[in-house]
Amino acid sequence: MNTKPSLSFWQIWNMCFGFLGLQFGFALQNANVSRIFQTLGADVNDIPALWIAAPLTGLIVQPIIGHFSDRTWTRLGRRRPYFLVGAVFASLALLWMPNAPALWMAAGLLWILDASINVSMEPFRAFVGDQLPTPQRPLGYAMQSFFIAVGAVVASALPWMLAQLGVANVAAGGGIPDTVKYAFYTGGAVLLGAVLWTILRTREYPPAQLQSFTDSVAEQPAVDASPAWKLGLLLLVAGVLVLFAIRHFALEKELYLLAGGLVVFGLLFAWLSFTRSSGMLREVMGDLYGMPGPMRRLAWVQLFSWFSMFAMWIYTTPGVTQALYGTTDTGSAAYNEGANWVGVLFAAYNGFAALAAVVIPLMVRRWGLRISHLVNLCLGGAGLLSFLIIRNPQWLLASMVGVGFAWASILSLPYALLSDNLPAAKMGVYMGIFNFFIVIPQLLAASVLGLLLRLCFHNQPIWALALGGACLLVAGLVTLRVREPAPSIP
Repeated sequence: MNTKPSLSFWQIWNMCFGFLGLQFGFALQNANVSRIFQTLGADVNDIPALWIAAPLTGLIVQPIIGHFSDRTWTRLGRRRPYFLVGAVFASLALLWMPNAPALWMAAGLLWILDASINVSMEPFRAFVGDQLPTPQRPLGYAMQSFFIAVGAVVASALPWMLAQLGVANVAAGGGIPDTVKYAFYTGGAVLLGAVLWTILRTREYPPAQLQSFTDSVAEQPAVDASPAWKLGLLLLVAGVLVLFAIRHFALEKELYLLAGGLVVFGLLFAWLSFTRSSGMLREVMGDLYGMPGPMRRLAWVQLFSWFSMFAMWIYTTPGVTQALYGTTDTGSAAYNEGANWVGVLFAAYNGFAALAAVVIPLMVRRWGLRISHLVNLCLGGAGLLSFLIIRNPQWLLASMVGVGFAWASILSLPYALLSDNLPAAKMGVYMGIFNFFIVIPQLLAASVLGLLLRLCFHNQPIWALALGGACLLVAGLVTLRVREPAPSIP
């Protein structure tokens, strides 16, 4: 039988190594772009609006790149041309951003950087599904998680490490310090070098050969999209109701994101129901409406998982400083001590995630994909819920062990479950659509967490972390609804 051959450990290492560079650039962006914006004169209240580029870029770019990469075949292969183009533009943006002379230019470079990283990142997810047989996919995605964690730890700490080596951490005239500039220069080189390593050290199966493998999932027949107007009408009405509630009750302006998203998708689904065009937008929306059943169930796993992670990223600093350090005064020594400790906690969970990425393939071998993901998400949920009862900040390192296992699992096992249920001809576009269920909970968290904090949690952000812990537990239980394919017979 014509099955994909198993790859060696080092072959899988080579195909995932590029993720180290992508995460290096992404972590530098997350840790330093707000600092660059403020240095260039941005008001702290305007920073969230400047940051909206990141989720919106992913929402738009990933399904488009997935759609085209499914249909690409060049001398460089199917996915690798996109690795190269994205890496070149991302590296150029990293080199330029710390030298941006104005805020508007830095904001524009953030769009370019995030779009370029997405151009490379989306095909990397599909690349593992293309190249690896079903039993090896958990190892492939776990190795991507390992490189993500390592890149996040090193890149996040790089300006601090450069300062320890004597590089100036304060610029004359209040500009961008050399520690940030040199960190971004290093990031540009690491990103391009790591992606080039994967491009030069791997090969791809031609589309015809990929389709011929017996472990490939048969492409589903086209779904009748004529009833899509019903879903469109439901979303449109929901969006209008949210808009009315914002105006009538003077709710947080961030809810306009939620309302706008509901209206846009409502109109798109209504358009899908009646259009007879055959362009890219029609195909992507049709694939979204006609997602395979396992992907629909995995979407709920992702929604709860990523809502939890965004709640943690947004509210750990205010939650820890208020509940464990007893202050909300951002100028106090206690607040800054707590904020620094949160930085240590974030580095710790990424470090634990790197270790978890080594353990997860062993868990999968023993328990399977679903039970392993359930266990890891429950560990993460327990870790976040423990913030309610721990009063010694040092003990929060133990909480980060569970969060690290959950994070490594979120970055790997859903993709293994997904790729096992997708046709090879549409691996890229479905991986891109799957990104919707990372972006949507991010936008949802940005829209509603402030309201929940005010109405339900008495402005105590530690409860937002508890909500995140509960969401991880729900995500783990929802995982049990996802079908795990039976092992193929050689």
